[in-house]
Amino acid sequence: MQQSKAVCVIFLLTIVSLILIPLQWLAIKAGHPVQRQLPYLWHRIATRLVGIRITQKGKPATHRPLLIVANHASWVDITVLGAVMPLSFIAKSEVEGWPIFGLFAKLQRTVFVNRTRRTETGAVASQIAGRMASGDAMVLFAEGTSNDGNRVLPFRSALLGAATKALENGTPVEVQPLSIVYARQHGIPLDRRTRARIAWYGDMELGGHLWGVFCNGAIDVELTWGEPVQVGPGTDRKTLTARLHADVERMTIAGLTGREPLDPGAGETGVPADDATQ
Repeated sequence: MQQSKAVCVIFLLTIVSLILIPLQWLAIKAGHPVQRQLPYLWHRIATRLVGIRITQKGKPATHRPLLIVANHASWVDITVLGAVMPLSFIAKSEVEGWPIFGLFAKLQRTVFVNRTRRTETGAVASQIAGRMASGDAMVLFAEGTSNDGNRVLPFRSALLGAATKALENGTPVEVQPLSIVYARQHGIPLDRRTRARIAWYGDMELGGHLWGVFCNGAIDVELTWGEPVQVGPGTDRKTLTARLHADVERMTIAGLTGREPLDPGAGETGVPADDATQ
């Protein structure tokens, strides 16, 4: 029964993709605004077919330019966030060459980062800043890799410089922390061991993991949106990184334990409380 469900999901997603991919390709070539909406439509259909239910606490910021900084547990994160609002991602350059996933990443208008060449960081940050200035909400998985979904790894600060660069057009920039927690499957709470059914990290084989998610489905994921931080000319990148990590970690622990997040105490990371806006 589960395998039949997976076959149906793959078949229907293939049909949807064959319809939307040419339309998205043409929209990108023509620079048509619908290029932001078509991936959003695809992800909404995909989450329905797979059986992913999304619960949100708080709201994504409506201000633009906007950089969303989140933890990262699985390729499922892409479809979950893509189904919430039109946005684009910042991904490692290896993703560009992946079969199928690479094509979808390009059609999502992903910005690819070669992390082995630090000399390219400035150019990539400028590219991200340009996209943000044009109205695109960009998502940065600041850990730099995915993990088992039971923790938040240290954040890398390099690409947060894009937020500062986006200030150059004179428009205030907001950076919003976001926590992603896979809470339940088939209504049963996930724990440190069972969360690996959804988390994809390390040397896990992608094809088998995809098949498992398509077979099982019925995933409940909780998104917690933190308080946006307004970036100014004097914002220190490392201090900002520490603040965002503390917020995402706090919200993730709350999601994993089922408790309300503790008061973040803005002063703890050195970012003044008046730098944060709703």
